[in-house]
Amino acid sequence: MMIPNPFIRHRADPHLSRHPDGFFYFTATVPEYDRIELRRATNLNGLATAEPTVIWRKHATGPMGAHIWAPELHHCDGQWHIYFAAGDAEDIWRIRIYVLTNSAANPLEGTWTERGPVRLPLDTFALDATTFVHAGRRYLLWAQHDPAIGGNTCLYLAPLQDAVTLAGPPVRISQPEYPWEKVRFAVNEGPAVLIRHDRVWVTYSAAGTGAEYCLGLLSAPADADLLEPKSWQKSPTPVFATNETHRVFGPGHNSFTTAPDGTDLLVYHARSYRDIVGDPLADPNRHTRIQPFTWRSDGSPDFGTPRPDDP
Repeated sequence: MMIPNPFIRHRADPHLSRHPDGFFYFTATVPEYDRIELRRATNLNGLATAEPTVIWRKHATGPMGAHIWAPELHHCDGQWHIYFAAGDAEDIWRIRIYVLTNSAANPLEGTWTERGPVRLPLDTFALDATTFVHAGRRYLLWAQHDPAIGGNTCLYLAPLQDAVTLAGPPVRISQPEYPWEKVRFAVNEGPAVLIRHDRVWVTYSAAGTGAEYCLGLLSAPADADLLEPKSWQKSPTPVFATNETHRVFGPGHNSFTTAPDGTDLLVYHARSYRDIVGDPLADPNRHTRIQPFTWRSDGSPDFGTPRPDDP
């Protein structure tokens, strides 16, 4: 399976999924931070050339008016859901988590309805929500700032009652603690979930958004109480990081999918150079990349090293 690298240029925080309807779906942060796009194709490589459909644009004023970040497309309870982060037009750093829903069979069609923000006990900077089902229970997993902890963001997990309503109090399952999680900023964000080999695996992104950005890894036994923080173990070292030789810098904010032949795929963004002029968030050259990964004999994922760009 030959996948171009980079896969899609100028798209950060990629979320790529394969749905039972036979299509692959792709969404990501656009450099303008002003809209949400979807694209779909019947084969993986077709996504790279598929025409994006703009399904929603930021508001001119008020909430959902700035910094439209990290959309994720999920199908649950018979509807499509998009979780995304947004600031206010008048307060661009008042980032919160919002939800759109659509009951059409094809999410590029139909009507997307704003369901409002996810109400969290802490009304603070929050982003990068993802959702998953395990042992018959649906969860929300996200990054949020807690003033009592300091730093930037930690990872929180809670059961869901519906798309925007928690069914119980959140628990913190990870916070920045190692030096590599605190380069420029103390960050745990961008969680993604894999359930394999009798464990629940969570990758997350750590540190600032330059070359220091990297993936960490949490795991819990599949039969454990996921809402018990002690169930979770953290890798003491990054599991996917900048590779100078291959000229891939700041790999992170990933998602997972599988190819039709069953190959597991890591989908992530990175830059092709280290030095960034100005604010990294203003640099549009975080490109979506994809590479297969394997599993070690102990059941843990082996992501290898970022492969170089194609000539």
